[in-house]
Amino acid sequence: MRRYGSCLLLVLVGAAVLRISLFSELYLRYVQAALRPYLVVSGVALVLLGVAMAVVRRTADGHDHDEDHGHSHGAAGPRVAWLLTLPALALLLFPPPALGSYSADREAAQRAAQGVGAFPALPAGNPVELTLGEFSSRAIYDSGRSLKGRTVRMTGFVTHGDDGTWYLTRLSVTCCAADATTSKVEVRGAADGAPTVDTWVTVTGIWHPKGTLGTDGAWPPVVDASAVERVKQPADPYEKR
Repeated sequence: MRRYGSCLLLVLVGAAVLRISLFSELYLRYVQAALRPYLVVSGVALVLLGVAMAVVRRTADGHDHDEDHGHSHGAAGPRVAWLLTLPALALLLFPPPALGSYSADREAAQRAAQGVGAFPALPAGNPVELTLGEFSSRAIYDSGRSLKGRTVRMTGFVTHGDDGTWYLTRLSVTCCAADATTSKVEVRGAADGAPTVDTWVTVTGIWHPKGTLGTDGAWPPVVDASAVERVKQPADPYEKR
């Protein structure tokens, strides 16, 4: 049976990849939607390769048995190799959650080196739906002050500061979760105070200017909240850069 350990490992990994990419949207916790077809193809290839290896080895076992009357030949591999199936089985049954407050807190306050300048006008009407990245860029760098007097609505998860402040936070990705960076907005004036860490909420409010445009004093931007609504984590928890 130990001869089939690597075959089982391939099948388990392939099944795990198919579970998160073909039969659910869990893959969005790790990569962007455009990569879904590649994950599906990879999962199918791993499953087929594992099955093919098992068939070949079974055929070889039968041939050896006919020729050698049941004497075993060759190393079957160490028993400890079976432990490699545990991570694959865990991935299949318990896929890791999306990155959250721990990942956001570990990242330094790094912002893109974009110069101060005018941004395109916001759409008419209030509230304006914005990503945290869009709001932050306009709040910190927009010389036209396009956010002034506008009501905005943004969705993210909650992180807490050391001084009692709390932030609406979102991770942004270019390709996959490995390159995630953080956008966060300080929330002030919420009637019910700070929600618990990692709670997903939609905040409606008005930009609160602070600091000098384009400097560290303007970061993180601030929103004066008029409403904070708890929501479910979206299927795609990341913003796209």
